[in-house]
Amino acid sequence: MTATTAIAAETRDPSNLFYQSRTRRPIVARAEGIYFWDRDGRRYIDGSSGAMVANIGHGNPRVLAAMRQQMEETTFAYRLHFENEAAETLARRIAQRLPEGLDRVFFVSGGSEAVESCLKLARQHALATGQAGRYKVISRYPSYHGATLGALAVTGYTPMTAPFAPMMQEMPKIPAPTCYLDSDSLDWKARGLRYAEMLRAEIRRQGPETVLAFIMEPVGGASTGALVAPDSYYARIREICDEYGILLILDEVMSGVGRTGRFLAAEHWNLRPDIVALSKGFAAGYAPLGAMVADRRLVEPVLDAGGFIHGHTYAGNPLACAAGLAVLEEIESRDLMGNATRMGGLLKSGLAGLMARCPFIGDVRGLGLLLAFETVTDRQTMQPLPPALNAHSRLVEIAYEKGLIIYSRRTRGGLEGDHFMVCPPMIVDEAEIAEILRLLEESLVIFAAEAGLSTLPAEA
Repeated sequence: MTATTAIAAETRDPSNLFYQSRTRRPIVARAEGIYFWDRDGRRYIDGSSGAMVANIGHGNPRVLAAMRQQMEETTFAYRLHFENEAAETLARRIAQRLPEGLDRVFFVSGGSEAVESCLKLARQHALATGQAGRYKVISRYPSYHGATLGALAVTGYTPMTAPFAPMMQEMPKIPAPTCYLDSDSLDWKARGLRYAEMLRAEIRRQGPETVLAFIMEPVGGASTGALVAPDSYYARIREICDEYGILLILDEVMSGVGRTGRFLAAEHWNLRPDIVALSKGFAAGYAPLGAMVADRRLVEPVLDAGGFIHGHTYAGNPLACAAGLAVLEEIESRDLMGNATRMGGLLKSGLAGLMARCPFIGDVRGLGLLLAFETVTDRQTMQPLPPALNAHSRLVEIAYEKGLIIYSRRTRGGLEGDHFMVCPPMIVDEAEIAEILRLLEESLVIFAAEAGLSTLPAEA
């Protein structure tokens, strides 16, 4: 905790809330665009869109108006008792955005629920089609797919999964395609194919008749810091899944709904999933909302066999769906996916400039406005910074004191290494990108001085 946040905490009553730790933060007063203000009037740039959620920024008047209108009609209608127009319209609009056949939508309240839904649908499809032996879902290490036990079983992030290992059936893992860490003689294409072939090898090791699905993020989220595989990886993964009759589940909770410049990040490689999970930017923080979208060929046999044995109380909530529909209309009408591409290129170039000044930045990566940089001791070996420096938390705190919010995790499976995600809302403009980069540069210089790391002089 920094001096400012410590003082703020001391002047407030004890809290009955608890989350990950005892750290207190200032009380938020209002938010607009890419900015927050606390009760003391300090302004903060939301440089990570919260947890990569607030894709269209805060306080959007058209989204708020749509929510108010829905509130005047009804805020809740249980799906077994009524259909509602907001949910029906949003499902139809989502289906129109996705490849032919990927048109069955199941609404949930968040990313973990979306992933759980994907896993359960895949299993029930196997049962409905006489493939009861298929139950294993292969995923990657590192990876993050959610906090519930089912989602944790396919998550590869040791600090989050280890405490609960006795309570769940952990699923098989293959290495994430961290090609930037490799020191072999292969070119980028060959590396991508090598990592993809690890899926084939794992399917054979597990027994193809037992493997149900493979789940992955097309562009990495918090566990791998906006990791992008070589282009060759994606097509080969699809081929391998088809070869063995394995379902391909794409976790687009963070990368979907325009953040990378396409509606699905998978569109950058023409990668077609069998099932996809959406959330976070889906309703952009205006209401809890997520979705599983599945191919009709998977859903129909499940319904024919007696129905989908799964559900959540707030599935298809009319207020949440009205918010999601208004968010989608903002993204489309304002070309925010185009802006994510343009501003993402500008921000990525700026991060590369900071890398040139800071030898301890070892990699800058990502697509659109899903970007990250990773800190290292040595770029040649990509050895992480000493864990004792706590770079993943210290740099975040320095930036926060300067009024810039960024997001961090430990890169190497949660045990060591540090990456920082810089993912402002998709409405960000050039002047705001410049401000983000300025505050980040100032923060990096302070962190380097504290940690005894070198920086090069700023260009005149």
